[in-house]
Amino acid sequence: MALEKIDIEELDPARTIVVATGNMHKLVEIEDILSRVLPDVRFVALGQLGEFEDPEETGTTFLDNALIKAEAAVEATGLPAIADDSGLVVDALDGEPGVYSARYAGVHGDDAANNAKLLANLVDVPDAKRTARFMSVVALIDTDGLVTYGVGACEGMVGHEERGEFGFGYDPLFLPDDTPGKTMAELTPDEKNAISHRFHALQDLSAKLAGEDA
Repeated sequence: MALEKIDIEELDPARTIVVATGNMHKLVEIEDILSRVLPDVRFVALGQLGEFEDPEETGTTFLDNALIKAEAAVEATGLPAIADDSGLVVDALDGEPGVYSARYAGVHGDDAANNAKLLANLVDVPDAKRTARFMSVVALIDTDGLVTYGVGACEGMVGHEERGEFGFGYDPLFLPDDTPGKTMAELTPDEKNAISHRFHALQDLSAKLAGEDA
């Protein structure tokens, strides 16, 4: 579904937050949760405001990269902005692939190669030691530079083979603790969203914003 283009001049800077994404699903998910504590705010995707070059994600943590993306959106638009960064953290691999999840095998976004490398690196690791979690950090930066962020996790383990038709990335290999016997890719979008790391990060951010507004 294409994003509707918006004239930035028509937006009220005091009641608008830019979401650093071109993904409608992510925009809707973020709006659905944060609008409960920010009911007067309009959430717009960065991709709706024009073509912007993606900043280089040079951070060593998920928070670093979320801030890099949010800061770039603030600078590009002059509006408050929110961005997220996420990835898979595998205990037996000392936290890999971590912030390099999308480019673990060398090419950004090559899910097949990333999954193949992950399986190869875990080939001799027994189930009990294949524990892992998806991590997400969602950061909001206002035009004065004030940062508020939420952190979320989805605990589980890495399976031995890919299963499922939904999702992307490592979803076909990841078995969440909340859905025994099913990979993330075997869950419907609604089922995934109810337990996802980004969902929990948005809940954390929402609680912090509600506390600040109290």
